[in-house]
Amino acid sequence: MNEQLRAISELDRVIHEPGRLMIVALLWPVKECDFLYLLNATEMNKGNLSSHLARLEEAGYVEIEKTYRGKVPRTLLRLTRKGRTAFDQYRKGLKAAF
Repeated sequence: MNEQLRAISELDRVIHEPGRLMIVALLWPVKECDFLYLLNATEMNKGNLSSHLARLEEAGYVEIEKTYRGKVPRTLLRLTRKGRTAFDQYRKGLKAAF
C-alpha cells in the first residue's frame, strides 16, 4: 500500500464522516455554541444533527450540556480536549495524505 492510501486508511472514521466533520470543524474555533447555531450552519435536520452529535459524544469528542434560558431549553455544545486532539490529528493525517 502506498503512503497516500496508508494515510487515508488511518484517518479517524468518527470524524471522517462528512456530517461529523462539518460539526467538528464548526466547533473547533469556538469555546461553545448552541444546537440552533449548528442546525443552521450545517443545514441538517434536527434528527440527523442529534444523531451525529450523539456519536461524537459517545467517542468523547463533544460535550453536550442541556440548560434553560428562562423557560426555553438550550443545548450547548463544545469540543472536549480529546475532540480537539482528535481533530488536530485528523487534519495532520489529511495533509499527509495529500
